[in-house]
Amino acid sequence: MSDAPAVASPEELAEALIDAARKAGADAADAMVVEESATGIDVRAGKLEEAGRAEAMQIGLRVFIGQRQAMTSASDSRPGGFAGLAERAVAMAREAPEDAYAGLAPAEALAEARDATGLELEDPAIDRDPAALEAAAREMEAAAMAAPGIAQAEASAAWSRSRLHLATSTGFSGGWTATMAQLSLVAIAGEGLGMERDYDYDARVFTADLRAPAEIGALAAERALSRLKPRKPPTGRAHVLYDERVAGSLVGHLLSAINGSAVARGASWARGLMGEAVLPAGIDLMEEPHRPRVPGSRRFDAEGLPTRERKLVEDGVLQGWILDLANARKLGLESTANAARSPRSGPNPSAHNLRLTEGEASLDDLLKQMGTGLYVTSLIGATINPNTGDYSRGASGFWVENGEIAWPVSECTIAGSLPDMLRRVIPANDARLHTGRVIPSLLVEDMSVAGA
Repeated sequence: MSDAPAVASPEELAEALIDAARKAGADAADAMVVEESATGIDVRAGKLEEAGRAEAMQIGLRVFIGQRQAMTSASDSRPGGFAGLAERAVAMAREAPEDAYAGLAPAEALAEARDATGLELEDPAIDRDPAALEAAAREMEAAAMAAPGIAQAEASAAWSRSRLHLATSTGFSGGWTATMAQLSLVAIAGEGLGMERDYDYDARVFTADLRAPAEIGALAAERALSRLKPRKPPTGRAHVLYDERVAGSLVGHLLSAINGSAVARGASWARGLMGEAVLPAGIDLMEEPHRPRVPGSRRFDAEGLPTRERKLVEDGVLQGWILDLANARKLGLESTANAARSPRSGPNPSAHNLRLTEGEASLDDLLKQMGTGLYVTSLIGATINPNTGDYSRGASGFWVENGEIAWPVSECTIAGSLPDMLRRVIPANDARLHTGRVIPSLLVEDMSVAGA
């Protein structure tokens, strides 16, 4: 029989941190503890390239002395060391400048739901066997290498589990466990300076929901082969169709612009657009934090406030900012329960699961509708002016003529004005419904394309 001490749970550790902060003289405090474990396998050239197992514990404590706050973090999970951690945090807070917007959520505003019941974030049967991961990686690689013209393939399979707990001195104590299974493959086609690469992947909460490894390998190979012998597109004005894999970046730029932190700083091109059109009429952008089997789902945010479904954009019109407590106070508003944080950082606003209204047209329909233009499947780099929305990005993909893909494209730049681009997007109906951002392919007519 072992005499080793029992390992404290994240819940026990978080509550021990709050107790240590009180004893150290903090007026208020919150603590976050995250325990993580993961195993990953990489296969290349028919051989096991790398195998790794990682476990980590992250501990974060934020304390308040009046309107002064400070944070400390550690990886040592022995509660005996928490007194020193808390004393150090309190000493730092006493020397910190006052922040009129700092503070915890009041007890009456805290979420009643304090776990992930009904969200299905943990797969109890997740396959942690390294041999099973290696077999999946080998199957992906074999499927890719079976395609004539593929020179190399790099396959990865991994699983992870994380346990998170948040506790506050105002009475909140809640957390959840989440799992993730991932398969990915990068395929390289061609030879010498004419090599091209592309990828496919799948990531799910439940292993049983993953697509077949052979399907992932074959699609990655097909994509890489289709990119061989690229050309530069003609320079001028053209319609641009963003593939579903990259269309989320456009919505991401909108999210950055309506993030409360940017709005409060005055560093957002959308700061004067509340109640104005930011997307075409008929299109909603919905936040769905309670969608089952999606990693971004949660019943409460990183400040213990209850999350809820809401429309950030309704019928094309901007309805609200993305706010945590501090930025809401700066703007004279209420938090939208969008606080996110790690144990090593304080809260910042971040959107949860999103869904953009899909259109009725398929991707092929939009290709035909655009006639001639650029179909973008990959984006690199970015020059985005947050104050004006001026947009410029490197891109690659395919040139389209008469509604059909004509030839692959590389080394071009697409540019425009984000506010104008977003107000005229045309969505397809091909969004992946299991992802945190359900965004379909998006057609933007009349952009600037710089190629040859």
